[in-house]
Amino acid sequence: MDNLSEALENLKLASTNSAADSVESCLDCLLKALANNNTEASMKIQEMGVLPLLPTLLNPLSSCTTKVANIIAELAKNEFMRSPCVEAGLITPLIQLLNSTDQEVLLQTGRALGNICYDSHSLQAQLINMGVIPTLVKLLGIHSHNTALTEMCLIAFGNLAELESSKEQFASTNIAEELVRLFQKQTEHEKKEMIFEVLAPLAENDMIKLQLVDAGLVECLLEVVAQTVDGEREEDIAQLKTASDLMVLLLLGDESMQKLFEGGKGSVFQRVLSWIPSHNHQLQLAGALAIANFARNDGNCIHMVDTGIVEKLLELLDRHVEEGNVTVQHAALSALRNLAIPVVNKSKMLSAGVADVVLKFLQSEMPPVQFKLLGTLRMLIDTQAEAADQLGTNGKLVERLVEWCEAKDHAGVMGESNRLLSALIRHSKSKEVVRTVIQGGGMKHLVTMATSEHMIMQNEALVALGLIAGLDLVAAEKDFVGASLVSVLHRLLSDERSAPEIKYNSMILICAVMGSEPLHKEVQSLAFIDVVSKLRAHENKTVSHQASLTEQRLTAQS
Repeated sequence: MDNLSEALENLKLASTNSAADSVESCLDCLLKALANNNTEASMKIQEMGVLPLLPTLLNPLSSCTTKVANIIAELAKNEFMRSPCVEAGLITPLIQLLNSTDQEVLLQTGRALGNICYDSHSLQAQLINMGVIPTLVKLLGIHSHNTALTEMCLIAFGNLAELESSKEQFASTNIAEELVRLFQKQTEHEKKEMIFEVLAPLAENDMIKLQLVDAGLVECLLEVVAQTVDGEREEDIAQLKTASDLMVLLLLGDESMQKLFEGGKGSVFQRVLSWIPSHNHQLQLAGALAIANFARNDGNCIHMVDTGIVEKLLELLDRHVEEGNVTVQHAALSALRNLAIPVVNKSKMLSAGVADVVLKFLQSEMPPVQFKLLGTLRMLIDTQAEAADQLGTNGKLVERLVEWCEAKDHAGVMGESNRLLSALIRHSKSKEVVRTVIQGGGMKHLVTMATSEHMIMQNEALVALGLIAGLDLVAAEKDFVGASLVSVLHRLLSDERSAPEIKYNSMILICAVMGSEPLHKEVQSLAFIDVVSKLRAHENKTVSHQASLTEQRLTAQS
């Protein structure tokens, strides 16, 4: 340490005298001390006040520049030295050095900046604002043959790409072409993984997704899949997962997805289809997720259903009833749910036996599978009276729905169960379905659903309850009383925040339950006429008209 103290004193003197030889020998001594005991040497360097001297030594024309940048890189390995490096004004001269043509200077400068900004989003954002991204992308293109420099750029990209503010800058460069070109040259697993680590966060941006597709990344990914699908080595399994996951990510962008779909005739789309019957779970998963992503517009959905994709997904699901791979089940159900959205697909999918296969997963204890199962059935029965009737009279299904309506730990499952219960009644308009729901104990959940914070769910519940009252008020009467339906309706009509549709359907329901003596008494006891008369002045004409009709009915039966 005595040698270090002496070197630091000499460096102070030499830097003011511009004695290059003397400065160089002092820097050598600092590097040696840092290599020997980095933490102790760093503390000493800070104590001796040497950091403020370093910006002037970062001269692009100086022979010492590489060593100074190396010293900064070593110092900034210590967390306690990063703020002092920033305070000493080192960032600006370091960024300017990125324009150097000396590859060693570039390498040490990159290391220094990377270490100073390590794990600091605010400093990384500062680098982005100072335009470091286009400079680094340019360096990658010029020095792609230099392994160390390439790795430095990739590490920097990986860190910066985590920041949302970086995406726009990356999108304005040719980063996609450079990364794909670099990927194509790699043979080593580790190098490919490094590039993958940069590609994944960048591909979250839709503009960059499209650039990556245009640059030929998809072809690279398909090649990786083909090379690793039968591999048993750990690195093959890892590469297969990364490549197929990235493929699915690229399909999340509307433009990139449509470009790869190519009207259902694209070679990429066809290759992805071939993953579904694969014996590899990772490929089955990626294939099903890819179909779910392609199924994001009606045209694609209609084409896929007409070309037999539903049957492939059903075969896949059948294989996983016993094997029980939850992620594959979830992905295949997601794809079926999306495919069932266009009206013309529903009857075709029902004829193909989708509902029967989906019901095989009714005993699943996995909330993600339950959620997608419910969503798929709800999409299938929309406007399909016969299917709603069949499912709505399935006692086991209704029993399970009622059970899931109480799944308070899983809000998504609870919400979808309520919505499916309501949909079975709304689309079947069947007395038998109503009785099945009553016998299964579903009424109280529909009444609770009418108080949901989501207006669409409130409305669905009120319409279903109105149908129940119209179809079989006698059978429903006891449950309506037990669930305090009339009080709920009074609250909805009194609440100024209730949407016009909610007020309208609440009044329709009030009129429908007046035929029941106990419910009629409750309506009278809560002075509904006062609440309804106020709604005659409502700005919505449909609401005010219904208020007049409801008031007449209440007056006539008072």
